[in-house]
Amino acid sequence: MATGLSYVQRLSARPAERPRYNLLMRTAFKEWATVVDALGHGEQILVLRKGGIAEGAGGFRVEHSLFLLFSTLYHQQRESVLPAAQARYDQIAPKLPGPDVLRLEFCAEVVAWRRLDSLAAVERLRGQHIWRDEVLAQRFDWGKQQAIFALAVRVSRLPQRRDLPMLPAYGGCKSWIELAEDIATDAAQPVLAEADFQAKLRTFESALATG
Repeated sequence: MATGLSYVQRLSARPAERPRYNLLMRTAFKEWATVVDALGHGEQILVLRKGGIAEGAGGFRVEHSLFLLFSTLYHQQRESVLPAAQARYDQIAPKLPGPDVLRLEFCAEVVAWRRLDSLAAVERLRGQHIWRDEVLAQRFDWGKQQAIFALAVRVSRLPQRRDLPMLPAYGGCKSWIELAEDIATDAAQPVLAEADFQAKLRTFESALATG
């Protein structure tokens, strides 16, 4: 694969005025609770993903463009984010559900994505997310391939928060999960206004436009 940064995959050329979610959805994407919080409050639109040991030989892939955000309670996530995000984590941690509960509050649409094949490309996204530089460097180097995926997502808040049982099938180091029941998403509302989202999307694409 070419390592130049001139190309960002756009999944849709249409304006992102309102994501076209299905009426019912089961596909969920695992992400740290502190990152889900940042996405859900419009502080960032980026997901940076390497993939876990359960992803299979092919590693992580952008398999779905529409999904629910599956908030995880990885115990080291506080130390892996920037100081401002650490302070926010201290605020939300007492309110997070226990390990036997899966809380769903947001769904997302992938608007654009790029596989980053150089650490310099990852560093160009500094300021657009809450991860610490050294954490992303470790993720980039982990595994057989030095690469990481950057996804720009349009996040919407579900009309009603859902607390579901945390089933054994949801465990493991894997990104994508198929839930045991359908979740209604048709009334979900974007957390960012159109102009604000487009501004962040342009910043993302501009950061990767030259190499």
